[in-house]
Amino acid sequence: MPAGDDRTPVWERRFRAPTLSMPDWSPLSPDRLVYASTESGVWQVHAWDAATGARRLVTEHPVGVITGALSPDGAFILYWQDETGDESGRWYAQPFFGGEPRPFLDGVPAGWNEGFAQAAGVVAASISDRDGFALYVSLDDEPAKEIGRSPEFLAVGGSPGGSNRAGLSVDGSLLCLEQSEHGDVLHPALRVIDPRTGAVLGERLDEGRSLAASAWAPLAGDRRLAVVHERTGEESPAIWDLGDDAWTDLETDLRGPVEIEDWWPDASAVLLRHGFEGRHHLYRFDLASGAATPIEHSPGHISAASVRPDGRVWFRHSSGGRAARILDDRGAEVLAPEGPRAPVGRAYVSWGFDNQHAQQVHGFYVTPEGTGPFPVLMHPHGGPTHLDEDRWSPEVQAYVDAGFAVAMVNYRGSTGYGADWRDTLVGDIGGPELEDLNAGLADLVARGIADPGRAAVGGWSWGGYLTLMELGKHPELWRAGVAGVPIGDYVMSYDDMSPHLQAYDRALLGGEPKDLPDLMRERNPINFADAVRVPVLFIIGENDSRCPLPQAMAYVDKLAERDHPHELYRFATGHSSFDIDEDVRQVGTVLAFLERTVLTP
Repeated sequence: MPAGDDRTPVWERRFRAPTLSMPDWSPLSPDRLVYASTESGVWQVHAWDAATGARRLVTEHPVGVITGALSPDGAFILYWQDETGDESGRWYAQPFFGGEPRPFLDGVPAGWNEGFAQAAGVVAASISDRDGFALYVSLDDEPAKEIGRSPEFLAVGGSPGGSNRAGLSVDGSLLCLEQSEHGDVLHPALRVIDPRTGAVLGERLDEGRSLAASAWAPLAGDRRLAVVHERTGEESPAIWDLGDDAWTDLETDLRGPVEIEDWWPDASAVLLRHGFEGRHHLYRFDLASGAATPIEHSPGHISAASVRPDGRVWFRHSSGGRAARILDDRGAEVLAPEGPRAPVGRAYVSWGFDNQHAQQVHGFYVTPEGTGPFPVLMHPHGGPTHLDEDRWSPEVQAYVDAGFAVAMVNYRGSTGYGADWRDTLVGDIGGPELEDLNAGLADLVARGIADPGRAAVGGWSWGGYLTLMELGKHPELWRAGVAGVPIGDYVMSYDDMSPHLQAYDRALLGGEPKDLPDLMRERNPINFADAVRVPVLFIIGENDSRCPLPQAMAYVDKLAERDHPHELYRFATGHSSFDIDEDVRQVGTVLAFLERTVLTP
């Protein structure tokens, strides 16, 4: 049924209501924009000519396309196309006003996208494959040449999209790389090179702390790079001037992570995004005075923000109860999706509690109308270097519609609460997270929100891993579990992962899983599969390069060997689906499973 049909359940209408990504533009052609949208029913790249208002669908790939950008002159739309859902693929180009697409960047092989940037006469791309990470540069539209290779993580700095303002300086003379040749991808270092010669022009490494590139200054010849560091224990902004290798911290009195999103066109100020307890705030930071001026917007989540050539700020904003909108700093909606709007949902409640070590843990919960105690779904996030924020999720609202309180805990290992909190899991996965999740459940029971006799646990990716760990190590707490694209056998998973995920695992675990028998004995879910007491639903992608199919099926087979109640839903792509019909089928399957196993006496 279409999204606006009143016969369609409200939860499904939220999924089917079209949504947009943050638009991208070239400073040289700001009226030509490109964005991703679900207006066609699948995430695809779209073009928008703001001067005329004309919009068109650019890609029509069955897997979906989510990464697109413009060439520096605005003449071409560039996009990353993945053929199977395993996230590997290649770049394509299509004229802005339409025409036949063609492969982009001759000389660059197919692989996993590790970053892409462009400037006048220069294109840089990093690709990983089973042989490691390679850096390619194309000069003046000539075929790209490999100018660097590493067995460890090596990426064009900043976003993997073509709009990447942190990769190449405006004049194309400087290329920033994020790399972990020191063996620690959790704490990458920065390297700046000459893209024409490969000569190293600057290096920065903060041992045991992360460095990330944000954006080069937008003026030709300006050698300043906005970066984010963790020397204070929190993500903090700074300016690195490659002209004289000078470093300037941007001092604010803001608690929580502060990142640089963009520069003002005259390079006099930068746009800061401040996060505190899962909610964002934007500021204009004047570099001469050091003053941080807030940009007014309602509380919630800002997934992206940029400064337009006229100095206006555009950003993508949502909250737990309201779907994302593309707004400007006057509060106007600058680009709306074509189609019905998503019905509003229940607001998120910011929530804190103590774990067993007397540490304050933060998260959010959402409840249905009425008074508790409610059946509860503990919904751990993926990552683990990620966090739950006050942002729109049709999936969460679907469970609330079904009568569940949904709890989202930013357990130790989450981002957004300081480097030490995030790094708790290094060498100690699958333990601290369970302690914090279980403390959160106990707190909700004590508050009268959660019914302990009707508790389920379910999440995706790392959340799927934690679901299986909970069911195997704390089976008495749960009525059911939902393991979405999970890690079921950690040792088996490693060889089939993408190169980036392999590097991530080596840094997180302290080595390859097969070389860590003591850790795997205690923290590999399959070792506790025989202790599972309740029904389990598995949702598994057949081309997943993050949590691969064979290792997840090994866990399923372990339950099947003893005829333990379980259900299996397999889908044809990878770690996630970009097809809205598929999203609806998956969540519908979860809702039916929870109805049978938790809500039915």
